[in-house]
Amino acid sequence: MGAGLTTPGAADGDDAAAVILADRVLAARPRLGPVRLAAIDGPAGSGKTTLAAALAAALAARGADVAVLHLDDLYDGWTGLEGSLWPRLAAQVLEPLRRGRAGRYQRYDWDAGRFDGWVDVPVPEVLVLEGCGAARQAAAPFVVLTAWVQAPADVRLARGLARDGEAARPHWERWMRDEATHFARERTADRADVRLDAFGRMGA
Repeated sequence: MGAGLTTPGAADGDDAAAVILADRVLAARPRLGPVRLAAIDGPAGSGKTTLAAALAAALAARGADVAVLHLDDLYDGWTGLEGSLWPRLAAQVLEPLRRGRAGRYQRYDWDAGRFDGWVDVPVPEVLVLEGCGAARQAAAPFVVLTAWVQAPADVRLARGLARDGEAARPHWERWMRDEATHFARERTADRADVRLDAFGRMGA
């Protein structure tokens, strides 16, 4: 895992779903101080990062100042879906942005197995928060749009092992169990504004 705070770059086409989502985000009133927060959630390997990039590109094409924050950078390793994740994100990023101030978080180095280095988060017009747990109930008061991305478990596992290697299988299998528990408790899919499949098609 691992992605980083990103700004829009080239995307593989201005995906139709991303265009629709971008329009909905920009039509909403900010709920995190001056920032419109869009949450992209769903199980690991489902296509969240791809959707986040497409949404950021669509927003930027409309003149929005947008940044993407990947929760992979904030998890405390393979067991980091719960624990200190949300308190750190809230204190280091969300609360400063709510006050109109830049945020700053410590990034997790997956190779070293520890947090190392700080990443600044300027105040954007739109912040796309992407990752498992991005749309938990604690985020609901601040989010203007929640997108849920789903894919079959075997597809997701295959994608993950293709990226991380076969040695990561035990970690992936444990993560998949943890996220299933998390999503059941948070009712994330049920609360989503939009649902998409592994190929970015709406209405999944």
